[in-house]
Amino acid sequence: MNSLMLEESRSAPACVARQLTQDTARYTALGQHLRSAPPDGGTLTVARGSSDHAASYLAYLLMARYGRLVTSLPMSLVTLYGAPLRHRHTLVVGISQSGRSPDLVEPFKAFRQGGGTTVALVNAADSPLAEAAEWALPLHAGPELSVAATKSFICALSAAARLAAHWHEDQNLLDTLHALPPVLEQAAALDWSAGIEALAGAERMMVIGRGTGLAVAQEAALKLKETCAIQAEVFSSAEVQHGPMALVDAGYPMLVFAPPGPAQAGLLELARQMRARGAQVLLAAPPDVAERQLTLATSGLHELDPITAIQSFYGLAEAVSRARGRNPDRPPHLRKVTSTL
Repeated sequence: MNSLMLEESRSAPACVARQLTQDTARYTALGQHLRSAPPDGGTLTVARGSSDHAASYLAYLLMARYGRLVTSLPMSLVTLYGAPLRHRHTLVVGISQSGRSPDLVEPFKAFRQGGGTTVALVNAADSPLAEAAEWALPLHAGPELSVAATKSFICALSAAARLAAHWHEDQNLLDTLHALPPVLEQAAALDWSAGIEALAGAERMMVIGRGTGLAVAQEAALKLKETCAIQAEVFSSAEVQHGPMALVDAGYPMLVFAPPGPAQAGLLELARQMRARGAQVLLAAPPDVAERQLTLATSGLHELDPITAIQSFYGLAEAVSRARGRNPDRPPHLRKVTSTL
């Protein structure tokens, strides 16, 4: 019997396909609004957990592809410290599955009242976050019953790319995004079982990414913690060679995401160096990388390839969780909705 986590993750391609057929007029209108009234006060993202990793993906996409500076808002500045933040001409993008956490809703209300443009990428279209936002863009992932977010995260990534494409009238990104669902189906069917034995007995490990791929490394590390009880720490390949490298000894597990793009060469070189040190490296890379252990499906546009990477990873995380005798749908001490301030 399959877990809910596995079933929901495998439904993500259909959810993305559905999302791409919905709300086109609203995305188009938002793009026109952002071009006619540019957010000269900057762009802020507001999110927690997996949704914050989707926000990290959006930030890298906007900065690397279009040169727009993006900041992740520490929500306690609003909810605890009452900081006198300037709101006008600011774009605030909130990302959430439930849309019910007070630490997301309160900043949205403050920024909207202060003259900012507020956009919610939210799965629950009738949630307080959607109501607080000027522009609510549903993820269309459908009900998600497993505590571990999978399909809603993938839909958040596709919605983030869709928002960026409509804002900047980027037809190439939009066309490739519309062709993504079959690639996600391919990614879901890839055999990542080589990672099960390597991680079934692991207690600690590193997950490495860079650029737009860092977001999926962050998400993978979180899922390894919550579903597998592995102390997985995420690092950029540019950071790991400072202090964290001191932790790497013989047999130390490392998962390295190396999708196509400007960061790939450095990630492949890091994987080689870590293998030379004796680390047990699981390299996730496209078929043209001979030394890979895990194969990545590619979309034809490197900015979208992190989405296919996490699609494949979810199946591995679910299998490792079961191999360790755990229930991937019900991680201990966790709930689907977390309320913080």
